[in-house]
Amino acid sequence: MAEPKDDRLWGGRFERAPDALFDEFQNSFACDCRLLPYEIAVDRAWAKALERAEILTAEELEATLRALDRVAERSARDPLWLASSAAEDVHHFVEKSLREELGPLAWKLHTGRSRNELVAADFRLFVRDAARELAGLIRALAGALVSQAKAYLHVPLAGMTHLQHAQPLLLSHFLLSHAQAFQRDVRRVNAAAASADACPLGSGALAGCAFPVDRDLIARELGFSRITRNSIDAVGDRDFALDYLFALAGIATHLSRLAEDFVLFASEEFSYLVLPEEYATGSSLMPQKKNPDSWELLRGKTGRILGALVGLFTTLKGLPTGYQRDLQEDKETLFAASDEVEQMLRVAAGALSASTFREDRLLSAAQNPSLRATEAADYLVRHGVPFRRAHELVGQLLREAERRGRAWTELSLAELQKVAPEFGPDLFEEASLEKAIARKAVPGGTAESAVRAQITELEQELGEGGNQP
Repeated sequence: MAEPKDDRLWGGRFERAPDALFDEFQNSFACDCRLLPYEIAVDRAWAKALERAEILTAEELEATLRALDRVAERSARDPLWLASSAAEDVHHFVEKSLREELGPLAWKLHTGRSRNELVAADFRLFVRDAARELAGLIRALAGALVSQAKAYLHVPLAGMTHLQHAQPLLLSHFLLSHAQAFQRDVRRVNAAAASADACPLGSGALAGCAFPVDRDLIARELGFSRITRNSIDAVGDRDFALDYLFALAGIATHLSRLAEDFVLFASEEFSYLVLPEEYATGSSLMPQKKNPDSWELLRGKTGRILGALVGLFTTLKGLPTGYQRDLQEDKETLFAASDEVEQMLRVAAGALSASTFREDRLLSAAQNPSLRATEAADYLVRHGVPFRRAHELVGQLLREAERRGRAWTELSLAELQKVAPEFGPDLFEEASLEKAIARKAVPGGTAESAVRAQITELEQELGEGGNQP
């Protein structure tokens, strides 16, 4: 059997070699070699399908499977072999390697299939596995937040809206608010894995396969739950990659918001948080500095994750139907974003677990009487005053106290009753910090009983694998 004049997968109709600069420009092996384990798995499943379709004999199938095993083993053992390859892409690399192992028999494996469906299958397998791995890291971070919440269960916090003092909370309730956000990320990552869980093999370049391969059996062998339904859509669809990048962008955004809170809490103005030295750096000029660089970098790296999502959307938005070479640009930024978010989650979990909170500072801030102004209004409501009127009366009370340069809790009962006769001697007890927190006992509230219930629920979800769909 004569050797092809060109070892490229597409060289038959070309007389001249590609321009050297263009050849380097269009080669993707440096990036998509990461998909090699998936490519080998896909090739094994396809070889079995070809044997069932009587394209390969049983002996040829066995030889092909053994050769694929040797390629996989050598690739794992000899990274330099991969690095020095002149392959155009991962598909080309495997075919070249198989030719070294099998000779002309290697040419049979590509029967009835296209690189368009191969890369879609490899990429789906990568996204599915990466999403599942990432879900575990998110659960670990959520678990660290739950652990800190349990450690500081009773500690109050001056809750803020608009970065202004609002109402007193438990610090544990605040920490669990971040855990809830990350639990939603687990669900989004699981949804991205489910989105990728469809096998495109058998789609060909766009029209489907001309040989009677069993697509359902191929899908089952690769661990897919289903096959794609339309061959044109299958090779051009990257919605699963968008779903994964959207999940990554959500994780990064939630990490950035957590980081912003911790950067503020570590500042001297707040001094709520003691930064662990293992996750901080110093200044090259100012000896006293301990900077929250772990959290600042988490906040800063979020931009590139968002950029990866926008970049793929931009690539996809003007493509004609079917496969286009533009889609080669779908993997590099997704790989980088996936790796970055994985590292971000590990760093965040470590920095969070090693952090300690200054209970004295938190208590001092939470005792600010302005945080309990709403309690005064609620007191009036419980004594028959409509809330809108109660809100207005407490506003007048605060204005009068401010005019006198005092806190409203420093006014005498007589002074309070001049504004609202319904105020009684039990006001300050009923509007205490402890009762202000304990009264918010509805599910999801900041009372200790509600926080304990939230912890129990989160621990149950984490134990069940993050509430998979």
